[in-house]
Amino acid sequence: MTMTLTNTGLIDLSDTTVREANATLQAATEGAFTLTNPGGKHALACGLQHPVSVTIKGHTGYYAGGMNKLAEITIEGNAGTGLAENIMSGVVRVTGDASQSAGATGHGGLVVIEGNASARCGISMKGVDIVVGGNVGHMSAFMAQAGNLVVLGDAGPDLGDSIYEAQIFVRGSVDRLGTDCIEKEMRPEHLTLVAQLMDRAGLYADPAEFRRYGSARQLYHFKIDNAGAY
Repeated sequence: MTMTLTNTGLIDLSDTTVREANATLQAATEGAFTLTNPGGKHALACGLQHPVSVTIKGHTGYYAGGMNKLAEITIEGNAGTGLAENIMSGVVRVTGDASQSAGATGHGGLVVIEGNASARCGISMKGVDIVVGGNVGHMSAFMAQAGNLVVLGDAGPDLGDSIYEAQIFVRGSVDRLGTDCIEKEMRPEHLTLVAQLMDRAGLYADPAEFRRYGSARQLYHFKIDNAGAY
């Protein structure tokens, strides 16, 4: 049974199922909600399509904030695999660390990870902006098609492997670039973009300390000289 919360409310997940909680959040068209005792449960605050505000007081499991549209979701803790998967718009924020595949396939909106992100952060991103306050793991931005990944810390190996037209900005060191990913010139418009994204994320560093990475565009077309490799 869906809880009778309309504009604001406290949802205690120790005595409310995830299905009930999500049904309530999905039905609300406005207001602010607080979820307590999440206990690492999976798929919390998924499929929201209205400009509601949701605060989750604790750690979440897999796919928290997935398929988000317009909502602002804050997780006060760590998040498991697939944070904000397929986000369309709105904001999903984690005050701690995120496991692998954060922001995967995201089409729009903003994902903020104040701590570290694990492997494949931003995999196949399609327009989402992701700002990470710490480090990202291996193969982040793998096959990233559009959007921006801003990393205030370091990046693991194979960054941007098989990247398309997304942009990556890293302040720290990069262990190794992936296939077809190269360093590119950091022009004034990129300094402005990084500053704007950090401002939206509430994380700050000197944009001049970042380096930009993107596609060398060598994987786009069939080349007869490489026929034996296909």
